[in-house]
Amino acid sequence: MKRIYTLLLAMLCFSLSFGQKCVFYLHGAIVEGNCEHPSNGAYGEFKYRDIAAAFRSEKFTVFSECRPANTDGKVYAHKVATQVDSLLKKGVKPSDITVVGASKGAMIAMYVATFLKNSKVNFVFMSNCNDNNFTSQPEIAFYGNVLSIYEKSDDVAGSCIAYKAKSTAVMMPHYKEIALNTGLKHGYIYGPLPEWMKPVIKWANGSYE
Repeated sequence: MKRIYTLLLAMLCFSLSFGQKCVFYLHGAIVEGNCEHPSNGAYGEFKYRDIAAAFRSEKFTVFSECRPANTDGKVYAHKVATQVDSLLKKGVKPSDITVVGASKGAMIAMYVATFLKNSKVNFVFMSNCNDNNFTSQPEIAFYGNVLSIYEKSDDVAGSCIAYKAKSTAVMMPHYKEIALNTGLKHGYIYGPLPEWMKPVIKWANGSYE
């Protein structure tokens, strides 16, 4: 699977350099090692493949894979940062690249931003920010055009404003935070819900209002 994913990335570099927008989608921890039918008793099935398909239906080239169980987030972030950097070196515009992460995937995406230090790449962080992370991961710094999304009823994660405060306008030209009110708690990230998909698609297309 890893070899196929790397080969696909290389094959798509050429077409992407001519304006095709792409999304790196990083799923939640529950999908690690179980991408077919990952399920949580409280939230139901994490519809990983449906989410990737929803991005493809919007004409994005999607880079995503089912991570191995117990993946080291920081190590994996280096891998994704290298993949993004390879696209940039092929001539893909940074504004045509969006890294979208949900829950643990958002933590990984935050490290990708920290490692890349590119103010023009787009990022979407969904439901990872909390007091514990602010304390345990102080090295994280937001770079790029950042959209933060969280759910008001979520008891796992909330606003990313504390991380935002560490970033300058040069590091992060655009920042927007959206608080949803679906009542689905952390489970709102388990499928391609329009409430989060629509603003993410707008962000990936360069609409930063």
